[in-house]
Amino acid sequence: MSKMTGAEAIIKSVRRYGIDTIFGLPGGQTYHLFDAVYNEGDQLRIFNSRHEQGVAYMAYGYARSTGRVGVYTVVPGPGVLNTGSALCTAYAGNERVLCLAGQIPSHWIGKGVGFLHEIPDQLGILQRLTKWAERIETPADAPRLVNQAFREMNSGRPRPVALEMAPDIMGMQEEVELLPASPAPEPVQADPDLVEAAARLLGKAGSPLIVFGHGCVDAGAELLQVANILQAPCTTQWGGKGIIDERHYLSQPYSAGHRLWARADAVLAVGTRLDIPQLQWGLDDELKVIRIDIDAAQVANITEPEIGIVADAKSALADLAAALERHTAARQSRKQELTGLKTAMFEEFERNVGPQMEILKVIREELPEDGFLVDEVTQVGYASWFGFPVYRPRHFISSGYQGNLGYGYTTALGVQAANPDKKVVALGGDGGFMYQATEMATAVKYRLNLVNIVFNNHSYGNVQRAQQEEFGGNVIGSDLSNPDFVRFAESFGAPGLRVATAEQLRKALRQAFKETGPVLIEMPSADMPSPWPYILMPRNRGKMVGSE
Repeated sequence: MSKMTGAEAIIKSVRRYGIDTIFGLPGGQTYHLFDAVYNEGDQLRIFNSRHEQGVAYMAYGYARSTGRVGVYTVVPGPGVLNTGSALCTAYAGNERVLCLAGQIPSHWIGKGVGFLHEIPDQLGILQRLTKWAERIETPADAPRLVNQAFREMNSGRPRPVALEMAPDIMGMQEEVELLPASPAPEPVQADPDLVEAAARLLGKAGSPLIVFGHGCVDAGAELLQVANILQAPCTTQWGGKGIIDERHYLSQPYSAGHRLWARADAVLAVGTRLDIPQLQWGLDDELKVIRIDIDAAQVANITEPEIGIVADAKSALADLAAALERHTAARQSRKQELTGLKTAMFEEFERNVGPQMEILKVIREELPEDGFLVDEVTQVGYASWFGFPVYRPRHFISSGYQGNLGYGYTTALGVQAANPDKKVVALGGDGGFMYQATEMATAVKYRLNLVNIVFNNHSYGNVQRAQQEEFGGNVIGSDLSNPDFVRFAESFGAPGLRVATAEQLRKALRQAFKETGPVLIEMPSADMPSPWPYILMPRNRGKMVGSE
């Protein structure tokens, strides 16, 4: 045991899990914590930002692109609340993010005195936004609760967690016994009888389809093995992009998955909510659904599947592949058929969503295979869900079903901080980028070589389209007044480029990738064709869940 402060006990405990990066903003209630970070020297990098939301999104981008834990720290009250949208994104995206929050002085928590940054029941708020949250009451409690936080993140369904500590406890010294890091839990094994039943059902299926999500991000090889045995096409929306190299003929865009759903007789859903197919595409008695998920609550969510398997995706798919060898006759390759389907889909995208596809094609050709694309709530971002091929897991970053405008830029900074030797491109509309545009200062400070493309149509484009099409052209609150984005970037000391065509964008990307710091590329854009026909697709069988 050694005598140390509460802050030192937290930092030394998280360091035992290999944490070498923290994103954070110092403030009155976290001075001791930042001093503890300082005392770790070069063993612990710190990235700050110009707004608390920024460091939380950076932690999300760090976690999403690496699979490691992203850690951030902020002051209590408004500081914690400013990070709420990023916590929601980490929760929706099933990512390991650890929030280290300050508090008011310990003796006054819950008394409503009105201390600086005091809010009612901060811990309760955090407990509802995360998988697990707790308050550290003494320095000696820190190692145990840090271990508990990591056990929560590393077991079952990964999601964010939070720890809070009062400033007086951060500064208090007492004897503390640092604990070894908790070992990673053993994978949850599938029930062998259910695996056999699933293999028998899939082995008899004439038109099997695999729908997968981020829950099998580490199981790409096993997923492809199952798909190859069955010659089953595989489809995903945003969370699973790149888990199977999208150049493989068995990998199909989600809109192709919609067409295949119509004639499938068995669906294997792995690590996915399966919400859109069930709620929009429709179900009937002829379609047998098998679900594999680490979360028991998810397996039977929305509707009860034919077979529900609660297990780790990697081990369950390996078991399923072995069982399928016993229950599946050799199948003829569907390469020609499925290559033709994918080619036809992309030709249709190019006809109907041409401007977006032209831009995405240039980005794909210029971005290295190991580069990262971060989407945004913008027309090119929407099209990237179906029109941007991804070759590796964790290399397409999205906010998933949260769809929160403005998340992209600082998330991309976190991706770049986690992968300093890789190329990262962030998409953004003028509306979303301006949520966190001041974080260009952060990018310049840390020389993060992020290339940010801002599509400028002086509006919240998606909102304005809805107002024009659904409300008789009653446009209100969706027009925007913007700065000169090129000069804006230059005012921070970053190169700003303006392009008008996809080929000019190609030249700008090549120039930007040679820089050693951030680059902003502005692309003025007229109204683009709607991508939504390839995202919100109609019912094509049975009935939608919840419909009469």
